[in-house]
Amino acid sequence: MKKQNILLLLAGIAMLSLLASCGSQKSQAYYDYDSRVIGTELDGSYTIRAWGRARNAMDAYEQARKNAVYDVIFNQIQFATGTAPSTSGVLKPLLMEVNAKEKYEDYFNAFFARGGEFEKYCSMKEKRLFSTKYQKTNAQTQAQVTVCVYRTQLKAKLIEDGILPR
Repeated sequence: MKKQNILLLLAGIAMLSLLASCGSQKSQAYYDYDSRVIGTELDGSYTIRAWGRARNAMDAYEQARKNAVYDVIFNQIQFATGTAPSTSGVLKPLLMEVNAKEKYEDYFNAFFARGGEFEKYCSMKEKRLFSTKYQKTNAQTQAQVTVCVYRTQLKAKLIEDGILPR
């Protein structure tokens, strides 16, 4: 009888451990992350931590670079903890005009196209070795990238092209 009880106990423990290991595994690749300013330079450029999602790693990497430039143009970006130069703690967008994305849709579609103008206003000069991180699932890959965005030159380009007022 003791042998049967021990076998029954071991079978119960095995079943419990099997059920415990079947818990849901959540990937960080499904979460949306906002860009963060992690540094500023005296030349008017900002070092931004951005995320991009795509089908493969190279496309996710490029999407993260586009998202960094896009956020500088259209979105308010929070400074990472301890990096804000002022009390506000946010980098204001260059273009605050209501419905600007729709109004200048053709311009920005060409600007953010593959190999488009946006590439002139971001670089990987602040990128450290192994700082790009990838999360991969069956459906997508998410890239976390450090990008330097030349905000001053970007602003001058938008003024020159008539998107921003002088």
